[in-house]
Amino acid sequence: MVVEPTIACVVPCHNEEAAVGKVVRDLRAALPEAVVYVYDNASTDRTAELAREAGAIVRHESRKGKGNVIRRAFADVDADAVLLIDGDDTYDASRARDLVDLLFEGPYDQVVGARRVTCDGAYRAGHAVGNKVLTGAVRSLFGNDVTDMLSGYRVFSRRFVKSFPALAREFETETEMTIHALHLRLPTAEVPVDYRVRPAGGESKLRTYRDGWRILRVILDLARRERPSLVHTVIAGALALVSVVLGIPVIADFVRTGTVPRVPTAILAAAIMTIAALVLLVGYILESLTHMRQEQTRLVHLSYPAPVRTPRYTARGAGTGPVPVRKTAGGP
Repeated sequence: MVVEPTIACVVPCHNEEAAVGKVVRDLRAALPEAVVYVYDNASTDRTAELAREAGAIVRHESRKGKGNVIRRAFADVDADAVLLIDGDDTYDASRARDLVDLLFEGPYDQVVGARRVTCDGAYRAGHAVGNKVLTGAVRSLFGNDVTDMLSGYRVFSRRFVKSFPALAREFETETEMTIHALHLRLPTAEVPVDYRVRPAGGESKLRTYRDGWRILRVILDLARRERPSLVHTVIAGALALVSVVLGIPVIADFVRTGTVPRVPTAILAAAIMTIAALVLLVGYILESLTHMRQEQTRLVHLSYPAPVRTPRYTARGAGTGPVPVRKTAGGP
């Protein structure tokens, strides 16, 4: 018996009664074989009711924040391909088939729907500038394989989902996904998709400055955790520069007079240089620990098979020919 790959669609929603029904219907039309899960994130309107009427399986996550929804969904959902799309109907859900097909054809671990604005007002000027700045920062720190870091329209392989720690709480979760793929060098592709205005009655949950600052903090924190040698080298270099600026006059006085009249300054310069050396040493120690953690994450990732559409033959029945089975972690 041939086992077809399973597909799940995850739709995070908070007060999206104006759009969630259409999103679910579009997903079911584009991917009739997929199971659509709507995660109601503490909504106070009819989001859950309308999603259920449209044919989705509704689950509830009481802790507000998209990151909390993703953490819950990735733990609950088990499928060969997991599609993530916002429930506000700003993304073209009819393109879901294109993203899923590309994931299997690659095979890729992540396919991102890179937003293409189709009408005025779909993308605020502040959000567009912020996305470019933050994406540029990630490209500089982690690699150049991304053009739309904050897209909420993505498809993941099973091995991406099950190796992704999902530590973010709110909208910074897309940043965490992007950096996870970049740092492990996971095969990723992008597909241009239309991005449009919300339907009447919909309200954006994003706050340009608050969420932009939150995402920037996440990038800096991830840089500290994922590139500790770089961060600690910069800090150590700054401390060493301060030490040199303080110490040059002391050394000049000693060369000229043979005495050290600025003893406190000399002690301060020496202490700062010692701290700089310790900061640099700690950075290299943390780099080794980060490398070990990446190896463990990579091994978890490799314990799951690559996403493919064709069945994998791993056993042979007596006199019946190849028996197709779908591998899972720890399977034969």
